[in-house]
Amino acid sequence: MTRSTGAAGPRAATAKLNRGFGVLAVLGVILVVAGLIGLIYTAAATLTTMLLFGWLLLVGGLVGLLHAVQARDTNFFWLGVVVAALNIAAGVVIVKTPEAAAEALIMFAALLFLTGGVFRLVGSLVVRGPQFGWTLVQGAFGLLLGILVLATWPSSSQYVIGTFFSLSLLFDGLGLIATGYGGRRIVGMVAGK
Repeated sequence: MTRSTGAAGPRAATAKLNRGFGVLAVLGVILVVAGLIGLIYTAAATLTTMLLFGWLLLVGGLVGLLHAVQARDTNFFWLGVVVAALNIAAGVVIVKTPEAAAEALIMFAALLFLTGGVFRLVGSLVVRGPQFGWTLVQGAFGLLLGILVLATWPSSSQYVIGTFFSLSLLFDGLGLIATGYGGRRIVGMVAGK
């Protein structure tokens, strides 16, 4: 029995790769559109993000609880139960009061930006390593971002999370589009088209 080594095999593989990269590009376009819509409607994007986060905590907590029950004869049973209960409780709180949860999360994020910015600024000035300039700029940017978010808190909680999430969708989508088109181009070059 001999195997046929015709050109149909490589052409089929090339077509399959092109379809796969095309799907990536289409998904990228969808993410870009979702990101742009989120940037226009930041309050709705923030609310949607918080509800999604709350439901993910709830589902993760329930799965963790089931896992803990299945592993009830191990030493980690009670730790699993406690972590699952905390996830479920946090999920319930976030789903019931997403606006208050967004305010708390933005306060926490602003404090992280502030402390991270201060530590980077001081660290770059004390150490003066090879990345001195970038660390200094990064610290100043973190400090400025923390101050800006805190200066407008709690009203900033209505748009900051939605803006960050929408920007993430936008840039992820642009990355997928670039990967899709770049991949199709490389496949075309390799295939000799």
